[in-house]
Amino acid sequence: MSSVIWYMYEFARKSWAEKFAGAKSEHDIVEKPDRFRDFPEVFKEYCIGCGACTAACPAPGAIKLVRDEDTTDMEGLTYPVIVMGACIRCGFCAEVCPTDPKTLTCGENHLIREEFTILPVDKMFVIDDYLCIRCKKCMKSCQVDAIHEEDNKILVDQKKCISCGDCLDACPVKGALKGIYISNIEEQKQIINLIVQTLEKTIEDRQEDLKKLSSDKIFKMEYPLVELKEKAINIIPKEEMVMDLMEKITDRLKMRIITWDEEKCTKCRLCVEECPSGAITYNKETGVTRNPEKCLRCSTCHQTCPFGVAGYYLAKFLIDKNSDGEDVILITLKPSQLPVVD
Repeated sequence: MSSVIWYMYEFARKSWAEKFAGAKSEHDIVEKPDRFRDFPEVFKEYCIGCGACTAACPAPGAIKLVRDEDTTDMEGLTYPVIVMGACIRCGFCAEVCPTDPKTLTCGENHLIREEFTILPVDKMFVIDDYLCIRCKKCMKSCQVDAIHEEDNKILVDQKKCISCGDCLDACPVKGALKGIYISNIEEQKQIINLIVQTLEKTIEDRQEDLKKLSSDKIFKMEYPLVELKEKAINIIPKEEMVMDLMEKITDRLKMRIITWDEEKCTKCRLCVEECPSGAITYNKETGVTRNPEKCLRCSTCHQTCPFGVAGYYLAKFLIDKNSDGEDVILITLKPSQLPVVD
């Protein structure tokens, strides 16, 4: 009985009632560890607007780039904004941020080795040392110091590069700086084969015209791009990637073309003996014949034949618009100036 009275007394105490009514947790005395991943904190004055954070973010709508309005004194800053309701605090945005100091922080950055990049890029930028004129405009345009000079060569540090493309825009020499797609490798090979085989067949269909071409003349023709482009997009359904790939191929493609004029052949068989791939054969019924599938386009037959049976031409290509404004591949052929054995 006395215990019941004691409890009633305790419940009736004013101090107890006040504590019950205003109950709250005590202050957390545990400190956050350095590696705790909180919501990212943004320091917009460091941002270069590269978009690496938005590309790396795995949570839809968690991060977006915004731009302040311009003022009379300065241009508006571009910087990321974090949407707390969507952010999963993975820390990827801070890891890939290339600025120093970082625009985004969210606790201690993960100790990820540089060779394992999280940023999902499609392009890798490389410099063609053969075409590079060492003007260093790419170095000056790079905001993350990914381009440097070493042993009189301009090189791209792939560990630092964020694939923003500023260097490509700054380069004054076409083809000296290339954006190479690192995805869809097998599909890219298919497109390359498609383009090369199509152009080669188009030229070989004009063999009769080429045979009439004198050594000091140039033969020009056009091939409509639209059909080739449609076939390529069926392989890789990315128009920008397909066009970029087609332009790179045609810019550097140099094709050797062999024509064969059977009417001039005297069956001396010099070419049969010299052909390194067995593409030229002889039998009594068909005479001397050439198999284009085995031909290496090495020009040995052209230089060996004293009667001009084998013609040898060099073809170059360029994507451009014709007089009607249509996209075409311009094809230019000229006879080879290689000497012919007398």
